[in-house]
Amino acid sequence: MTASSNLSVNGQRLWDSLMEMATIGATDRGGCNRQALTDLDRDGRDLFVRWCREAGCSIDVDAMGNIFARRPGRNPDLPPVLTGSHLDTQPTGGKFDGVYGVLAGLEVLRSLNDAGVETEAPLEVAVWTNEEGARFSPAMIGSGVWSGEFELDYAYSREDKDGRKFGDELARIGYRGETPARARPLTAAFEVHIEQGPILEQEQKQIGVLNGVQGMHWYDLTLTGQPCHAGPSPMTGRRDPFMGLHRILEQLYRLAESHGPWARVTFGDIRVEPGSRNTVPESLTLAVDLRHPEQPVLDAMDRSFREIAAAAADEARLEHSIRDEWRSPAVAFAPQCVAAVRESVAELGYSNMEMFSGAGHDSVYISRVAPTSMIFVPCEKGLSHNEAENAEPADLEAGANVLLHAMLKMAAST
Repeated sequence: MTASSNLSVNGQRLWDSLMEMATIGATDRGGCNRQALTDLDRDGRDLFVRWCREAGCSIDVDAMGNIFARRPGRNPDLPPVLTGSHLDTQPTGGKFDGVYGVLAGLEVLRSLNDAGVETEAPLEVAVWTNEEGARFSPAMIGSGVWSGEFELDYAYSREDKDGRKFGDELARIGYRGETPARARPLTAAFEVHIEQGPILEQEQKQIGVLNGVQGMHWYDLTLTGQPCHAGPSPMTGRRDPFMGLHRILEQLYRLAESHGPWARVTFGDIRVEPGSRNTVPESLTLAVDLRHPEQPVLDAMDRSFREIAAAAADEARLEHSIRDEWRSPAVAFAPQCVAAVRESVAELGYSNMEMFSGAGHDSVYISRVAPTSMIFVPCEKGLSHNEAENAEPADLEAGANVLLHAMLKMAAST
């Protein structure tokens, strides 16, 4: 048969699959705790693999544990059209972040099977390992190794808070595959995802057409002073790291405001040494996250951050250092993939808007080696990385329908 605009996914089956996957690692507050390379991650992977085999897919697992489920096309020599996301979650994560992109991809394959549609190019659904970075830092390391951003040995050496190594845990759960973890030709790659922000909901739009992803810089800022007793030491004579910190926080918030509305600054973690209630600390280390979708603006924010930190440390008579933990440059998605999404949305008649992603996704790394784009759907109140994360079944179905038709455009169905 010929694929047409009335071809659609089975929304109820997609929802049922999401709810069944959500039972693996379910939390008391309605979320999921299925962190990378745990037994629960293995159980989620096993369920996905079983579903894919039942749908007639072949399965390949690479050396990073990335899973590729393939539905053959008429021409096996053509590079596949790929979709997918991740199954790992935050410790207090939700039911939809990442897993929606994986199971929407599976639903596309199931629906094509139901309709008897054959594509010229093969279709694949990927599960990328450790996208969240909650257990092993950095985030998105599975797709990062595959795309050439990280070396395999570096990934294997990463340790969790208990000292367990990534490579050892990957082997332990049985997903350390033999296929080399490196990029291969793709016709196109798509990822559908909940927005993880409030913009679509506020604008009352059902689909976000993604033009790119914000650039992200992660840093560890350390301020070092002199420890002393909290009682006898006068305020005026102290070399207290917090005296420099408050100046830095205030100025960085102003910096983000000056580059609005897309600039972001976040301070997600702070460590204090020696960490005694009645001792002025010797040092503190602050995790700093800067983001902007335009790389020149992000570079300017980087320079301003360093100047602000140096000036504040000098004024407070502190030493300071900035360690670059991770850099992900701003991404502009491939025009042909964005167009496929845009045209599919128009044909299907969904309300939509063009936007950038404020969060990192595996598509960031995939886009460096293959034509890539993303599709967003709303999530309730913009909440994500939260057990209350929620999305409407109709929106999830709409996003999967857009994914279906965008993939068909790139794979040439018959």
